[in-house]
Amino acid sequence: MVNIEDYTKKKWQVNKLKSINKKNLIMIEGLPGMGNVGKIATDFIIENLKAEKVIEIYSHSFPHCVLVNEENLIDLPKIEVYQKPLKDKTLLLIAGDVQPLDEVSCYEFCNILLDTFERNNGKEIITLGGIGQQEVPKSPKLYYTGNTKNIIKKYYSSILNNNLYGVVGPIMGVSGLLLGLAKTRKIPAISILAETYAHPAHVGLKEAKEILTYLNEKLSLKLDLNQIDDSESNDNNRKVIDNQKLKKLMKKPFITKINKGSETDYIG
Repeated sequence: MVNIEDYTKKKWQVNKLKSINKKNLIMIEGLPGMGNVGKIATDFIIENLKAEKVIEIYSHSFPHCVLVNEENLIDLPKIEVYQKPLKDKTLLLIAGDVQPLDEVSCYEFCNILLDTFERNNGKEIITLGGIGQQEVPKSPKLYYTGNTKNIIKKYYSSILNNNLYGVVGPIMGVSGLLLGLAKTRKIPAISILAETYAHPAHVGLKEAKEILTYLNEKLSLKLDLNQIDDSESNDNNRKVIDNQKLKKLMKKPFITKINKGSETDYIG
């Protein structure tokens, strides 16, 4: 008989590189998904604030491929955890190349993150992502939802819309499941979602900038958002971004799988 606990331990390789600062720890998650909005935003925070890597996570549940890095060598796909101590808090930033590919693995991965968060006395969780639209939004709206009324009240802003019911389907992937599992552990968690174009090739740069503008003010991050130029577009109003510019905004290339449907949907 297969021992599920032993299988899970082999399935997930969690390399702890440094200790995590426990001062008012806030987790921010942004992995590949719709428009890669969350990934772009989180990678930008990591690069702009010069956060340090504390954990690397590899898994059999990640895509069966390798990525070619800037030195023309290969890397296995992984998810990385960074930290950035600030004056009154510490950010714990979840970034990476991929998301878990199946439902069971997604639950396992989210519980690994939550176990780590609880061990380090984490306070709150923020997940980032996009709401898929059939056309490129000219002025992307920001929506938010959370697992308690208090966390929604705390992160209230006039630029955020709380009327998600009937607007989006289920929030899929890590960005959604992390909120639900955090609720079972009584950890306050919130998700910030930007309207984006539901096309696998779309890069939601403008949408990510909207989220970053909100977080910059709400969390007093002091990000230099002038580094993001979202003015370029082609005749179809889809973003045109050269490879060098994208590399500055995103730490790594991304692998994402998006299921397109007829309904407005969100994929973590």
